[in-house]
Amino acid sequence: MKVESFVECLNADFFTGVPDSRLKPMCDYISASYGINTKQHIIAANEGNAIGIAAGYHLATGKIPVVYMQNSGEGNAVNPITSLLNEKVYAIPVIFVIGWRGEPGIKDEPHHAFQGQITKELLEVMDIACMVVDKNTTEADVKNKMEEYSSLLKNGKQAAFVIREGAFSYEGATSLYKGTGALLREEAIECIIQASGTDLIISTTGKASRELFEARERSGQSHGFDFLTVGSMGHCSSIALGIALNKPEQTVWCVDGDGAALMHLGALPVIADLNPRNFIHIVINNGAHESVGGQPTVMGKLNISKIAAACGYPRVCCITERDELMEALKSAKKNQGLSLIEIKCKVGSRPELGRPTTTTFKNKREFMDRMGIV
Repeated sequence: MKVESFVECLNADFFTGVPDSRLKPMCDYISASYGINTKQHIIAANEGNAIGIAAGYHLATGKIPVVYMQNSGEGNAVNPITSLLNEKVYAIPVIFVIGWRGEPGIKDEPHHAFQGQITKELLEVMDIACMVVDKNTTEADVKNKMEEYSSLLKNGKQAAFVIREGAFSYEGATSLYKGTGALLREEAIECIIQASGTDLIISTTGKASRELFEARERSGQSHGFDFLTVGSMGHCSSIALGIALNKPEQTVWCVDGDGAALMHLGALPVIADLNPRNFIHIVINNGAHESVGGQPTVMGKLNISKIAAACGYPRVCCITERDELMEALKSAKKNQGLSLIEIKCKVGSRPELGRPTTTTFKNKREFMDRMGIV
């Protein structure tokens, strides 16, 4: 169905959430209609943040907000749904629009498999009624469901629409961020590989890990140096910290993204406080949720290196050019000590960019073997 019709059926004038590829037509339409980070539309840091904003909107207006997310974000949403929104607590009505990755019977990435399996069940456990929307769903279907939901919402309950791939069509304008740097993310990753040598690399969710995998393939290098964090967005730096603290003889490179770093920004002061000398934190900042559609993040407007310095990172820098990047990477490795390098990049990736062809289990095993863990 046309996404314009779907949004109209929701009868809402406030939207917040985290972008998802299944919801790209809706995100683009809302952004074109209401702007980005305005009074009517806010791209949140994470799903819990979105729910908090939505709750505040309802408290201030009495109206019903819409929160959108990928189904993987349900995990971040469980606490505020059950301890804030639930009818036994504050009874705050919210309409959720959830992109369904890893739907049973449909091939998808490994990190979506279990979450996809329990998507509807998790909503049921949280007492949230849901309707699945696919390419055959009509405007009348959604209107009828909204009439059914109206009494639930009036009584402080929540309701959800779970969106299958291809459910929405949209032919209007998109709001894609282009980035500010000279380098593409893949070029930056190739520089990191060159500088890191045989050190360990922990890479974040999305295209960064895909590009790291393919760069190793092209050069015939071992994948045992890399842990590809294909799920758990925002936790790459925490994984890297756990490794760095327990393998002090190994230099650990964390290849993070701006959207991922933003999602759990609280990891930075924890890392800084522990101050592992063998930890090099790279944040590739193209200012966009590129892996799920290109919607902008607020990180494109910020200086992440200054944030890290304020958190206590002893060495920080912000890079925009290839030559200064190579110099900064070599310096970080030579000098040792906790450091953060922010790389300002432009948005873009190869159209033929693939996905890792090895299983997550094999990646884990090869990575642990590389460290001598049996």
